[in-house]
Formats: sequence, C-alpha cells, structure tokens
Amino acid sequence: MGLRTLEGRVLAIAPWILGASLLGHLAMVAFQTKMTMVDLMVYRNASPELFTGLLYEWRLKEFSDQFALPFTYPPFSALVFVPLSWVPWGVARWVWQLACLACLWFVTRKSLQLVGSNDPRRAMLWTGLFVWVEPVRTTLNYGQINLVLAALLLGTMVSARSWKQGAGVGIAAGLKLTPAISGLYFLLHRRYKAAVWSIAAFFGTVAVAYAVSPRLSNEYWFHLLGDASRVGPVASAINQSLRGALSRTVGYDIGTGPLFIGAVVVAAVLAGFALHASLKAKDTLAMIVAVQFLGLLVSPISWSHHWVWAVPALMWLVYAAEHRLATITATAWIVAIGSYLISFLLKVQPSIWVIPRPWHQSVLGWVYPAVGVLTLVTITVVLRQRTRERSPAAEDVEHPVDLLRE
Repeated sequence: MGLRTLEGRVLAIAPWILGASLLGHLAMVAFQTKMTMVDLMVYRNASPELFTGLLYEWRLKEFSDQFALPFTYPPFSALVFVPLSWVPWGVARWVWQLACLACLWFVTRKSLQLVGSNDPRRAMLWTGLFVWVEPVRTTLNYGQINLVLAALLLGTMVSARSWKQGAGVGIAAGLKLTPAISGLYFLLHRRYKAAVWSIAAFFGTVAVAYAVSPRLSNEYWFHLLGDASRVGPVASAINQSLRGALSRTVGYDIGTGPLFIGAVVVAAVLAGFALHASLKAKDTLAMIVAVQFLGLLVSPISWSHHWVWAVPALMWLVYAAEHRLATITATAWIVAIGSYLISFLLKVQPSIWVIPRPWHQSVLGWVYPAVGVLTLVTITVVLRQRTRERSPAAEDVEHPVDLLRE
C-alpha cells in the first residue's frame, strides 16, 4: 500500500479522529484530570491586582509546594486578562480551553494552507493528533497563552496589509515579550511599514498600561524586565532553551556569560542561513518557523509548552520539504513531542531548583533545542537545493540536453 493510499484512508476518518480527541480532552476538562490550569489561574486571579498596585508582589498560593507562581507578563497583559476575573473560575477555564482548541485548529489549518494544502480533512487529522503532543498538552493543562499567541502571529504575519501584520506582532509582544522576535520577519522582507506598525502597536500597549498604572509600568520596564530568576528555575528540565540545556550539562546556571553568548551566536548563524534560504525560496512558513525557533533557542527561558511552534514546523517538514533530511527531522519531532520525555525528566529530577544531574538526564534534556537546531539546518539544506534546482542557470544547463533527447 502506497503512502498516498494510506493517507487517503486515514483522511476518510479524520473527522472521527478529531471528534474523539476533542471529546477526550473535554472530558478531562470536565473531570479535572491533570487539568489544574495553574497559569490560567495566575492570569485570572492576579489581573485585578493591576488596580491595587500589588500585581508583581502577588503570588499564587495554590500548588506552590516548590514555587509560588508570580505574574511575569507586562502590565498590559494583566489588563487584557481582567475580564476573566469577572466570571466564575469554572466558566473561565471552559472559555479558555475552547479558545485554545480553536487556536490549535487555526494554526494547523493555516500552516497547511501555507504549504499548499487546502484539504480540511488534513487539518482535522493533525489537530486531533496534536491535542495529545507534549507542548500542546501542557499548554492546555496549564491554561497557557501559547496557542493564542501562535494563532495571532501566524494569522497576521501573512496578511497582505501592513497595518494588520504589524498590529498582530505589536499586540502579541505587548502581551508577552517573546513574540517581538517576529519583527525580524518584516525587516528581512523589507516590509518596513509593517515593522513601523508593529513598533507603534507595541508602544500603544505600553501607553495604555501606563495610563492605567504608571507605577507598575515603571516597576516592570525598569526593574523586573530581564530577571529570569523571577520567572522560574532556569535549569529545570521544562526549560528547553539553550541556556537551560547548557546549565543542566555543566551543572550550574551559566547566566549570560561567554558560554551562553557563544550558543546564541551559533543559533543566530544557523538561523541566518535558514532565513536567507527561506527568503530566496520565497517560503513563508519556513521563514516564520526559523524566526520563532531562533527566539525559543536564545530566550533565557523557553518552557516546553512554548514549543507549540513545532506544529507549523511539522506541517512544513511533512508537506513542503520533500527531502530525506526533512523526513528524519519530522520523525525526530514526532518522537520528541509524542514521547512526553520532558514530563518524564520532570518527574525524575529531585527538584526544579537542583541543577546538577546524571549525564543521561542532561543529554535527554537537550531534546527540543537539539531538534530545533536540526530544523534550522534542514530548512537551509532543503531550500538551498530547491533554489538551485529552480535557478535559471540550472534551466540553461538542462535545456540543451532536452533538445538532444528530442
């Protein structure tokens, strides 16, 4: 049986796969099985403290045996989350879960459209499967914002309107700083109007927050920004950034010293190759994935659930790359996010604060950064080859041969 025949048979039952996955997930929400949604609890319960001036002193008392979670986002983010505090917790958690599932569908569908696949059954199939992979699963379990941000960015960055492109990135960065890396996409494409709009939208969010609470805004932007220790344990297995992986390897927090800087340079060079190849090949999805992976790699903290960008990466690897290396990389991603390796490493580490660990745990703790780097290499190799095959020079060489064959 050929792969296309097999895929055709699977696609025929794709609606049933999606339906079963959604029912399974919603049953977990209903019965609260491993669905504490602690991050959503932080968003909801901390946001009213924006008006008391205690937003950044507030801590989540529940589930705080190792780390009482603070509110770590910009003040504008708290303002956006305030409406969640107006409804009962039971309503807030259902609204958030349904919104995240809709965003997962959107990200999957939009990624497939960007690689030329408009079959909604494929989106159904992959959405049904993605519900159960580790980055998505933990995003849903924690009630995290990652899928919402990914949908906002992917939906606006590909728009034909500069204001819409820029507004999406600027607002996303105003909610959580890490999406600001997306502005690199505009600069490389020389979409300067979109870049200006993104800056304007971002500073618009800052201005709104200053109007509501100047003191908290000053506290965040001039005192708390950049304090990774406030966000959480840098070397815990759940931190899948280069800094986290390197810290676990050497046995101490490397901070922003020479080792970290060297790793950032390597990641930037590899991402540069991938971005250059994507730009020449005019491959939008590959370029977006490369930009987001660069941000995930060089950020001091990239929790495993931040890696929901593995979803569009897999869609590109499976449906657009058509290369043996892409097959290897796609398989590596499926194993990485489907095996729940990060969840296992979290259970076997003695504490989220303990950095030294057995060598095999340190090696396994590289899983997302390693496959992320492999993805950047794959994008470079695949798109350079594609560009060479499509170049006029290649066509000129082949043309005389074709004439001789005739």
